[in-house]
Amino acid sequence: MNNLVNWNQVEWVLLDMDGTLLDLSFDNYFWRELVPLRYAEKNGLTVKRANEVLQPQFEAVQHTLQWYSTDYWSELTGLDMAAMKYEQRHRIGIIPGIEAFLDAVRDSGRKLWLATNAHRDSWQLKLDYTGLGRYFEHVICSHDMSFAKEAQQFWQRAREIYDFDPRRTLFADDSMPVLSAAQAFGIAQVIGIRKPDSRLPERPMPAFSSVATLADLPPPQR
Repeated sequence: MNNLVNWNQVEWVLLDMDGTLLDLSFDNYFWRELVPLRYAEKNGLTVKRANEVLQPQFEAVQHTLQWYSTDYWSELTGLDMAAMKYEQRHRIGIIPGIEAFLDAVRDSGRKLWLATNAHRDSWQLKLDYTGLGRYFEHVICSHDMSFAKEAQQFWQRAREIYDFDPRRTLFADDSMPVLSAAQAFGIAQVIGIRKPDSRLPERPMPAFSSVATLADLPPPQR
């Protein structure tokens, strides 16, 4: 476990939000349960039929910028996604041990940035509600880059704007396609998160160094 990260080679720490810092159970509940329920109520459908209508539309844009856009889904479904997330904000939770890890990174003097696919109205709500926003110097949002983190263009634009050295960067995320994209771009150290949702069992990540949660990663020393 102690060999997962060579902190001596890390100057920038880029972290995903949903599933890495925050319990993914919020998002899984929102998209898998609440959205189909509200869509069914709005259109006079059973929840089963609502899922049959929505699922192909979800799959068609998975891992693209549209998949992460609340504006896109609000227009497509007629539901106010941002308002629904605000209504359910009490379900947003920090993964246990995350704040101690963030404190250690910040206290070590390393640059601590967020790199998220979440739409602005989503990440702002979550950072404000949890108080985690205070930790991050920059929030690199895919919607500002015009590409999702799964695309090389995201990383190219992020580097052009924020001027970090991939060779001295650590990046953690719960998505294997995102980790693959970061690794292909040249991020030197990538860490996978095997248990992003507290309600679900761990998922294997055989292609990457990984931890159950970021709290299990040995933090840097001062």
